[in-house]
Amino acid sequence: MLNYLGRAFIGFLNNTYGTLRILSTVFSSFLNLPVGRRAKLNVLYKQVYFTGIEAFSIVFWLALILGIIVVTQVISILPKIGGEHFIGQIMVWVVIRELGPLFAAIIVIARSGTAIASELGSMKVHNEVLALEVMGINPDHYLVMPRVIGAAISIFILTLYFEAVTILGGYLLAGFGERLAFDEYISSILNAMGFLEIGVSLLKSILFGLMIGAVCCYHGLMVGKSITEIPQKTTKAVMGSFFMVFVVDAIVTVIFFR
Repeated sequence: MLNYLGRAFIGFLNNTYGTLRILSTVFSSFLNLPVGRRAKLNVLYKQVYFTGIEAFSIVFWLALILGIIVVTQVISILPKIGGEHFIGQIMVWVVIRELGPLFAAIIVIARSGTAIASELGSMKVHNEVLALEVMGINPDHYLVMPRVIGAAISIFILTLYFEAVTILGGYLLAGFGERLAFDEYISSILNAMGFLEIGVSLLKSILFGLMIGAVCCYHGLMVGKSITEIPQKTTKAVMGSFFMVFVVDAIVTVIFFR
């Protein structure tokens, strides 16, 4: 038992160190963006399009369904006990503070995190990463930085989109015709939503994107020569991304809303 726990702890430390090393490389490469800017930006644009823009449809439907569930519960309970003025606060607490960035991160992990890890793993198996190094191209600058920054930008955009669809679309479908008027619903949310809530929500989205991109790139580049390692590292990338997202979420929440 102790042997297993020790190996697990050492593995956790190695993965954490590798993720932090990836992040330091990303920041260094981002500061040197003019070097090979066209190639880096081309990969970055493709990553944002695949991770963010192409995910709009699935994010829309998930946000709409979640909005219907949350708005239905809120509107069905609070007006009956005279708590209409708490509707905005509850929606801000549930959607803006937590569910918006968290659901956007989960969608990106399931949809794009696996793709990043498996793609880089396949490139390692087929010696494409080695070919870049032979040509004098730093794989961290060309492969890793655009994917990590692209994931952060994508989750930032998807968080705003998710929150807007959840709050507006959820009311239009679940709350239309109820005793609570739409202008009262929106005004209660705007009164409860301050710069702190918006700032923390967007901060979480950026941190989630950086951690997801770094974890997936790290595990993808850890693939060796065997193609059977790709699904193994992809699974580790997904589980590691979920773990880091929830850890970062807890830390940020405690810091700002303690």
